[in-house]
Amino acid sequence: MTNSNDHLQRQVLPIPDIQPIGLTSFDAKDPNTQYPPIVPLRPPTGAPNVLVILLDDVGFGASSAFGGPIHTPSAERLAKNGLKYNRFHTTALCSPTRAALLTGRNHHSVGFGAITEMATSAPGNNSLRPNTCAPLAEILKLNGYSTAQLGKCHEVPVWETSPMGPFTSWPTGGGGFEYFYGFIGGETNQYYPALYEGTTPIEPDKTPEEGYHFTSDMTRKATSWVRQQKSLMPDKPFFMYFAPGATHAPHHVPKEWADKYKGQFDQGWDRIREETLARQKQLGIVPPDTELTPRSEGIPAWDEVPEAMKPILARQMEVYAGFLEHTDYHVGLLIDALADLEILQNTLIYYIIGDNGASAEGSLQGTFNEMVTLQGFAHLETADFLMERIEQFGGSEAYNHYAVGWAHAMCTPYQWTKQVASHFGGTRNGTIVHWPAGIQAQGEIRSQFHHVIDIAKTVLEVSNLPEPTFVNGVQQKPLEGVSMAYSFNEATAPDRHETQYFEMLGNRGIYHQGWTAVTKHRTPWVIGMMQLPAFDDDRWELYDTTKDWSQARDLSQEYPDKLKELQRLWLIEAVKYNVIPLDDRFAERSNPTLAGRPQLVKGKRQLLFGGMGRLTENSIVDYKNNSFAITAELNLPESKAEGVIVAVGGIIGGWSLYAKQGKLKYCYNFFGLNHYYVEGGDTLPSGKHQVRVEFAYDGGGLGKGGDVALFLDGQKIGAGRVEQTEPFVFSADETLDIGFESSSPVTKDYSANKFNGEVNWVEIDVGKDAQDADNFISLEERLRIAIALQ
Repeated sequence: MTNSNDHLQRQVLPIPDIQPIGLTSFDAKDPNTQYPPIVPLRPPTGAPNVLVILLDDVGFGASSAFGGPIHTPSAERLAKNGLKYNRFHTTALCSPTRAALLTGRNHHSVGFGAITEMATSAPGNNSLRPNTCAPLAEILKLNGYSTAQLGKCHEVPVWETSPMGPFTSWPTGGGGFEYFYGFIGGETNQYYPALYEGTTPIEPDKTPEEGYHFTSDMTRKATSWVRQQKSLMPDKPFFMYFAPGATHAPHHVPKEWADKYKGQFDQGWDRIREETLARQKQLGIVPPDTELTPRSEGIPAWDEVPEAMKPILARQMEVYAGFLEHTDYHVGLLIDALADLEILQNTLIYYIIGDNGASAEGSLQGTFNEMVTLQGFAHLETADFLMERIEQFGGSEAYNHYAVGWAHAMCTPYQWTKQVASHFGGTRNGTIVHWPAGIQAQGEIRSQFHHVIDIAKTVLEVSNLPEPTFVNGVQQKPLEGVSMAYSFNEATAPDRHETQYFEMLGNRGIYHQGWTAVTKHRTPWVIGMMQLPAFDDDRWELYDTTKDWSQARDLSQEYPDKLKELQRLWLIEAVKYNVIPLDDRFAERSNPTLAGRPQLVKGKRQLLFGGMGRLTENSIVDYKNNSFAITAELNLPESKAEGVIVAVGGIIGGWSLYAKQGKLKYCYNFFGLNHYYVEGGDTLPSGKHQVRVEFAYDGGGLGKGGDVALFLDGQKIGAGRVEQTEPFVFSADETLDIGFESSSPVTKDYSANKFNGEVNWVEIDVGKDAQDADNFISLEERLRIAIALQ
């Protein structure tokens, strides 16, 4: 059965509105007055609903559906009635994989050579999707689909993440989604997420103590959205992108889920790899002759681990396992909702178990607060320190990540992990496709080589939609993937995706007709200043994956001509897709000036106003590793002043200027390890007044301490000391707020989160000039100075 929508020309989007031509009568009551009825835009007849589920940081060997040790019954349920793809690939890092998935183009083609926080001015790394590469959601929306994204969005340039946008890269701005509920950035606190609905910041409706968890929350929102969509527009298919923050660190999960795995990882990561490979062979996930690759260089054997660390490491893995099973359970709830609505049969579901390999960013021993490790303070987390907190792992006061050995085990049987785009450990992710109305086979395995860029092409083909030539007036670059639909009902169909380059932070590889040539340039868990080899000095390896499934036998010495052929092919593909110039810098790319990307706030002074909030650290002036002063003008209440005046960061690190029982206080939270307090001796009077905190930095490097002084109307009322500071960022998602505090609390010293007076304005001054005697200046004068400094 067809309808008028089936005959629309859809190569140009939006579809042009064409007015009917015919007799124009004067009176609508004239019998000759005829106009065709209004027909709402819909896709062609038979277009399925589409649900793309993308988990975060899950390796190939984690899920039980692919032989792993972690129970994922929802994945197994879909696989039983669908297909498992055991040669499906991602880019080795989150932002790039997501950008590639959502556009159907390679990650460098759309500016996502790395994560948004590392954007440079180079076209392949600028995190700016060209308007010649319209996202799949936009194409589907303009063809009559309802569209929704829930969960993680890590495709917004960091200088566009403030409440002022622009929102052209946000899901509901230029991303093509009509509805968004989730967070902007690489990770979030699962108990205190920085949430947005559309572009409006909102707070969770419950506390962690009341049972709040983001995965549960976003699943409820997804279920509500799809029910409403089918209630009001049952004839209109939907495209839903469901992307939990799980299982990216922090590994947050209710204790009962982690406790389900007690004792199941005591044998250590080496034995877990062996057990996983045995199950993979039994399930047919890998061929019977697949070899277990050696433990990647630098990872200790489990037998070499100090006995005092083993129970800590085992608990890290128990928590992670509970986190993944908890996530899969909520995926199951969403699938149940589709079944209840009787639309599961004609919903094309992609369940991609990981946007890259498992994360090796948690250090060789794991961490209670990953920010400690990422900023070079891992020595503070001793075995005794971790053991004291073993029962808190996974809870709301932790920001934990497991050890590298577990990450490697979760990528069984392959070498390496997330970030390492050269080897399958970083790029191969188990993927399930479920669509009973379109796939006859059930419970089968598909071994055709595919990549995340293939999804967009597949969705368009099964929806009978053409690839558009123009979108919003802009001529489009062709999609760079191939459709997977040919493999749905032909188990032995020859591969159609025959060539694919890989590159991430200098790690690079090429796949071509079964052969891979690869080179690992840098190691994910080695951070800080390091001497990397010149790209030309990297050692390349060669594998024939038609005979060596796991890349275990390097053939570079036996077939040097083949290696050269593939190296040349990599360079050709790299030039074609904007991979060149290669960029392996880390520290330099964190500096916007050196990287060549915009910086939202420049200079040494920023004026903020009461009520402003949810400002990421990229939205405020850079004051770290420097002296600074914070001045606030307040309307103080008749009763004792209480609550947050200005705060940034949260439970794992940050600072807060606040009032408690009428007195001014300042707290610096150093990684959650130490809280340094300074209190003013005078009670704050009612009326309009200025308060100020001055921080005199010790200097002599990064992360040093400093002296703190508190002022009321220019008069010193308190002094104290902060022994150490955090040198870079407090967290990926905690923000600065004026007059209140969103997300997690910097300190438990609050008797009120929201200030009970009014905060008129707050100014941040950076540098030694911030320490001046004349620190009581009117708003008008501050504005004049700020304008003069522009």
